Order: sequence, then C-alpha cells, then structure tokens
Amino acid sequence: MPLSALAQQADPLVARQSIYLPMRDGTRLAVNIYRPAAGGKPVATKAPVVFAFTPYRARYYDKGKLVELVDSPQFGLRDLVHSGYVVATADIRGKGASFGARRGFLDQTEAKDGAEIVAWLAAQPYASGDVGLIGCSYLGGTAMLVAGARPPAVKAVFSAATDWDKYDFVRRGGITGQFNTRPEDPITPDLDSVPVDADTGGVLLKQAVAQHAGNTPMAPLWYGIPYRDSVSPLTGTRFWEEVGPYTHKAAMTAPGVAWYLWGNWNDEPTEQVIRSAANLPAKLIVGPGSHCDVPKQFDINAIQKRFFDRYLKGIRNGIDTEPKYSWWREDGAGGALIRSDRLPGVGIKRTPLFLGMASRRVDGTLGSRVPAPGTFDYRIDYDIPTEGYFPFWPASPDGHAATFTTAPLARSATIEGFTIVSVRAAANGPAANIFAYLEDVAPDGKAVVLAQGRLAGSHRTLAKAPYANLDLPYRSGLKRDDTPLIPGRPTTLTFELSPRSYVVQPHHRLRVALAGADPRQRNLAAIRGGLAQRWTFYGGAGGSRIDIPFTTPVQFETTPQ
Repeated sequence: MPLSALAQQADPLVARQSIYLPMRDGTRLAVNIYRPAAGGKPVATKAPVVFAFTPYRARYYDKGKLVELVDSPQFGLRDLVHSGYVVATADIRGKGASFGARRGFLDQTEAKDGAEIVAWLAAQPYASGDVGLIGCSYLGGTAMLVAGARPPAVKAVFSAATDWDKYDFVRRGGITGQFNTRPEDPITPDLDSVPVDADTGGVLLKQAVAQHAGNTPMAPLWYGIPYRDSVSPLTGTRFWEEVGPYTHKAAMTAPGVAWYLWGNWNDEPTEQVIRSAANLPAKLIVGPGSHCDVPKQFDINAIQKRFFDRYLKGIRNGIDTEPKYSWWREDGAGGALIRSDRLPGVGIKRTPLFLGMASRRVDGTLGSRVPAPGTFDYRIDYDIPTEGYFPFWPASPDGHAATFTTAPLARSATIEGFTIVSVRAAANGPAANIFAYLEDVAPDGKAVVLAQGRLAGSHRTLAKAPYANLDLPYRSGLKRDDTPLIPGRPTTLTFELSPRSYVVQPHHRLRVALAGADPRQRNLAAIRGGLAQRWTFYGGAGGSRIDIPFTTPVQFETTPQ
C-alpha cells in the first residue's frame, strides 16, 4: 500500500522533483524523478535509471491521500532508489498531468514519447547512461513498445501481463471479449493528479486535462478494426500492426538488451507473455493469481532488483546463469516451484480426450476412447449477464453451456502448457462464435476454470504465424481469410486454450464447456442479432476432441466412488 504523504515527503533517502518535458511536437509530458539522497539532498554519484510510463496517473490524490507509482507493490521502485537507482515515472500524453490527446492505445506516438524521455534521462548529469524499463499491464505494454523504438540507452526491460500480438489478444479468435473493451475512463479524475513542482497553482494541470477531451476512445478503436489488416478510421493506420509489438521484433531482439517477463495463470495476457518469451531472449516467471497480483511464491521486487543489478550495474549475481523459466505448478492446496530451460508444455505430447454426445441432455461424456457417432443440438444462450469492469478471468459457464465430463480421476494428473480443442460443429447461420473452457470439477460439484479460449467460426482458416508460435494453431485474422460458415454444414474449429500448470486431484473430474457467448462480450446485445442461434456438435471418429498436455498418462476410475 502507498505510504502516507507525510512519510513520502520525509523520506531522507529520496529526493524528488517533477517537471514538464517537451516532446518533438511541443507536447509537454509530466515526468517525476526520484534520486538517491542523503538527508533529503540528492547524492552526486551517477546512477542507472529505471523508467515506468503510465496512463493511470503517476502521482495523484485519492480522498486527500497522496498516491505515487513509485510505491506500487508490483515494482519496488522506492526500494530501487534506496539501492542507488534513479527512478523516473511519467504520465503518457492525454492522461494524468501530461498535456496532449491520446491518439491510440500503446501506439507509436507513445513509443516515441517514451524513447525521447529515456534519451533525456540518460543524458542527465546524475545518470550513468544506462536505462531499464519496467511495468505491468498497460505499463508492461509501454515498456515493450518503448524498447521497440530502440532508444540506445535501454539495456534491460522487465515487462509483465501484456501482449505480444495485440490482435490475437484483444480480438482473440476474431472476437472482442475481454477487458480492453471496457468503458472509457472520464477525464475528470486526471484533475486529482499532483501538479508538477513549478505549477504551484495548478493552472497548467487544468490546461493539460482540458486537452484530454480529444483522446481517442478505446472501445470504438478496437471494435472499428475487425481484421488484422483493417485500417482504423480513428488513426488512419493498420493499427494492429502498429501496436504489435511482434512487428517490432527486430528492434526488440537487438543485441545489448536483456529481458525478463512475468505473468500469472489466472490472467488472460499470460498466454501472450509465454509467446513473448518464445520470441525474445527473455527469462520468465509465471505465478498463481490474477492480473498483476504479486504472488507470495515469488519475491518479485527482489527478482527485479537482481535483474537490474546485473544488467544496469554490471553486478555478476548469477541471475543470468539460472534456469530461464520458473513457474508455480498449482495443485489445489498449494503447489511447487518448477524451474526449467524449456517453456511450460514444450516437448510434452498432448493426450486426446473425445467428446461424446448426449442427445437428450446437455451433459455429454469426455473420455480416452472414441465414442459412438452422435450429435447434440445446443441452443446458444445469449441471455447471460455481462461481467464487471475488469473481467480478467471467466467464471464457470455452468448452466449456459453444453458440457462434457470425464469419469473421476483414479490418480492425480498434471497439466503443463497449452491445451488444444477441435470442435466439429455446424451452425444454423453464417456467423457464430464458440467459447471453450476446461474445468476442474471437485467431488462436491464446484467447478474451477483452468483454461479458456474462443474462435469466431468465420476465422477458422489456419495459417503460418509470422513469429515463433510454439506448436499452436494460428489464424491470420486477415480479411481475405474471413470465411462465413455454411449453415448446416459441419466444419472443424481448432484453437488453443490458455496455458496452465496444474495438478488435478484424484476423484476430481475434467469438464469441457462449449458456449456460443461469453459474459466478457460487452457488445453482445449489439451483435447477437447477426449470430446463429444454434450449434450442432458432432462426436465419434473425426468428431470433437480436446488435446491436453498431461505429463503422465491420465487414468480414470471405472466404478463410481
């Protein structure tokens, strides 16, 4: 939690200043600099800089209490200052105390702004010339994009809970159905930002916030570019390619930049974080929990400090010789720390489980043997409540989906990596969406979503990925590959579910849930009229299946418990 305003002001080991820094077009961005100090006065020693770039206000008042990004528990930035680093935070243009209007979301305008701030910081007399970037969620995205702009001073990047391929993230499977489509934030909270030091009366702050009225609204931006090659009417560019960041891979993998990535299993961006690790010379940690939650199983702040110590201060602390990847394998009651030089699931052969159709009830079977041929008609439930402001992870769709359940497990089974689902289905219209969930169902019936994915039927055509995609199916998202369904004609829909490292306990069941709508679709009311009303699922040889990366053979009980 943030320190009190009095404690922050009285910290004798930190000297803070805030300024407006003009960008190439004259737009002034609010930048805060925290320098190591003795008795409240900055020390003269040159130090490396760690920079965080935020849309969420770097310094602001919350009901009279001062809140500063430097005290965020995810980053340990104040401790870095205490350890001899200069820390800088800044508001992106169009947010917080900065001037200007936001053109897009993690766009090249922000990338260039961040690169200019980095260059300025590296040239200051108190700086050693080496800069690290840090952030989680949007801030993780700014770290990626600024690194992609390749400012020479950047030597280390610690990025968490952000994406590698923004089209595949925001419009995964061709469907907008996650937290980036949330309602636009009003600009009035920006007036609670702390004015920069020279703006004693807050006049400049008011002028800056007035310009925020020109910000590009985020949800209309995403909804307005349905294909990877769509040109946004709001930016005039093929915006998905602009924001990459995979399109800037050459710059991001240039020699001299070290990477560390972090994600958590119950967080949709984690599948993107692992893709990033497959494409960057990066170390990786994955913990339990939700979006940017600091897992108790890892000392995130200590890891960040060791990383920057090695690559910004040159301290040979061994972090570069440790296994590249670490993750927490959950087992329901606790878990275990796994360290490896292979990403989760890489090299593990997937085990097929086949969906058996039940003609007169929703719940079908899921098992190791190919079932008899069969079909099930599932009427899509569009009358589902939408989830809250930030639905980072879905709840069980039980009651709104067709479900297929295994017998109880005879012994524990470990899942490691990405699951792939292939649904053989026909819709009664040319457009239909499919959502799939893999669940752990306890003996008492409580269901936990382990993995989830989605695919628009018209986006089913597979293609070659433009980056290392592990062994996962890839859809181009190009307009030319949009192929409407032929009503009543079965087709196979193949897509990956989010990754997991998880031990399913004995006597638990695995369940696959298939739905045609999801509570995270905020535009569901607007689009449902153009979507099919029914899926027909097919089982048997060549029918629906799910391929799960079990580390050992899975065994099911043959008699009820």
